[in-house]
Amino acid sequence: MSALVLEAKGLIKRYGGLLVSDSIDLALPPAARHALIGPNGAGKTTLVGLLSGTIKPDAGTIAVMGSNVTDDGPARRVKRGLVRTFQVSSLFARLSVIENIYLAASEQAGASVDLWRPAGKRRDLLARAEAIMERLRLGDDRDRPVGEIAYGRQRLVEIAIALALEPRILLLDEPAAGIAASEVGILLEAIDALPPEIAILLIEHDMQIVRRFAAEVTVLVHGRVMMTGSPAAVMASAEVQSVYLGTAGAARFGGEPGHA
Repeated sequence: MSALVLEAKGLIKRYGGLLVSDSIDLALPPAARHALIGPNGAGKTTLVGLLSGTIKPDAGTIAVMGSNVTDDGPARRVKRGLVRTFQVSSLFARLSVIENIYLAASEQAGASVDLWRPAGKRRDLLARAEAIMERLRLGDDRDRPVGEIAYGRQRLVEIAIALALEPRILLLDEPAAGIAASEVGILLEAIDALPPEIAILLIEHDMQIVRRFAAEVTVLVHGRVMMTGSPAAVMASAEVQSVYLGTAGAARFGGEPGHA
């Protein structure tokens, strides 16, 4: 059996008297395609913060590639191979697409401190940035400032930046949020095309996206794991449908309550 690339055990997080993460266990093997779903207020964003290091747990442990990173901040976790995207894009709007990706590649290679060396001299890093850009079909926007391209394309740039950091584990926090319906297909194709060796945890509301992407789904409700299983098993669960959407929303699961 392959070793886990990401493992969380017994994660607890409180804000005052509010328990937002209640003894959460989560495990990702290499090449995982895992989705995290749950209603608003379920604690999904808090869990991503705990996993990525922006939030410190009150109890529990987190291991990346077999090493305990519970006390490590985000930068150290990135160096170990855990990279995340955010619900709201945070890019250098005045820099071009290729410049944004190049900066990430430079940081990963430890070359960002070499301020006096022109980017053109690091042909290896520029070539890697170009390859990632082409993989996500961003070539047409290569030299355009990121702030001038469509929002859906900006989300692709964010994924490109994450790939430039050479992740072993990639946390995609609602990558389709705010994207026009006509652009979601482009984003999903880009996610489908990500290297298979990268373990991916997708946080998402839309079960149609989850069904297309995930091999396994974890349902989070009130800060606790309700169930983990295949998309079909989750969609067939009357309990999940009732808690997550209610009877009126069952159509988003692809059928009536209790049916896949």
